[in-house]
Amino acid sequence: RSSDLPDAREEAIHHAEVVQRINNLIANGQFGRLFAVIHFASRQWKVTNEDLILSHADIDAKCGDKIRLEKVLLVGGDDFTLIGKPLLDRDHVRVEATVIEKTESCPKIHMRFWKRHRYQRKRIIVHPQTLLRINTIDRKST
Repeated sequence: RSSDLPDAREEAIHHAEVVQRINNLIANGQFGRLFAVIHFASRQWKVTNEDLILSHADIDAKCGDKIRLEKVLLVGGDDFTLIGKPLLDRDHVRVEATVIEKTESCPKIHMRFWKRHRYQRKRIIVHPQTLLRINTIDRKST
């Protein structure tokens, strides 16, 4: 049924109006507090400014170093949400974080035991952890 589909010209005009309205909001700074969904250390995180992330991975940065998180899946504000397919362009979105702390997790004991066989194996498992603070989420108009 071709009558159920919207007209291509009307859809293009509507798309241009929406993009123009979002660009005006971004240019005037009227978007409120931004949030972003980022992909970091094989997980997806929803973050805003001044959020803390405890990642169970060791990264090649020292404490106090600023890093840029480039895999941004989504950015949104009060009136809009921009979704990447699959990622947003890194020239348009900038998410910066600071490495706060690098430490290890609490020790976990992995014990194997067979009764009546004198078999006992004990292993202590410790994973590296990195604590990040999200400094800024910046969005430039396109």
